Amino acid sequence: MIVTLRARAVLLDMDGTLVDSTAVVERLWLDWARPHGLEPERVFSVVHGRQGHQSMAILLPERDHAINLVENAQMLAREAGDVDGVVAIPGAAELLTALSGHPHAIVTSADVALMTARMDAAGLPLPDVRITAESVSASKPHPEGFLAGAAALGLEPIDCVVFEDSEAGIQAGLAAGMRVVGVGPHAAAPHPTFAVPDLTHVRVSASDDGLNITLD
Repeated sequence: MIVTLRARAVLLDMDGTLVDSTAVVERLWLDWARPHGLEPERVFSVVHGRQGHQSMAILLPERDHAINLVENAQMLAREAGDVDGVVAIPGAAELLTALSGHPHAIVTSADVALMTARMDAAGLPLPDVRITAESVSASKPHPEGFLAGAAALGLEPIDCVVFEDSEAGIQAGLAAGMRVVGVGPHAAAPHPTFAVPDLTHVRVSASDDGLNITLD
């Protein structure tokens, strides 16, 4: 079924939506989890879409959060320095090209250094408006990041369409009052507004008052 959404702006997650960084994310998180005796399935069910310190707090709920903040900073530095296997999601480059000149923003749980490293490794241009870990006080699934993206573009949440892959990110977009397009083979399970297998199934064109976003 083909669906066309009308919007004035697009808000894009990075990891899993624009960039496939699964290999490095899972490799480094397994290295972190091994000394704690955590099962890989448990780790992977938590870490995608969230800021690292929040994931650590969920996985090790009894631990002093100050330790999580220190280890999160160390994890971000390791991730920024390890881009082996990082590639663009199919259709990401074409979508960003189509959005050029139209309101759009990246909304990621990564910090600036990690966002820049992964987008560069994937050969993708960075949008002018960027909401990163430094921009917010609460991680996805809290809606703060997406609300900040809409505000930075000078638009209301209802005007925005979110592209996300993770359960935490999809929940954040919906909580922000936005329509959410889930991207990837597992994105339909958290019940986004719509879902596509990847970004090759997305077409963007200009309309009289914004954008037409066609999903097939």
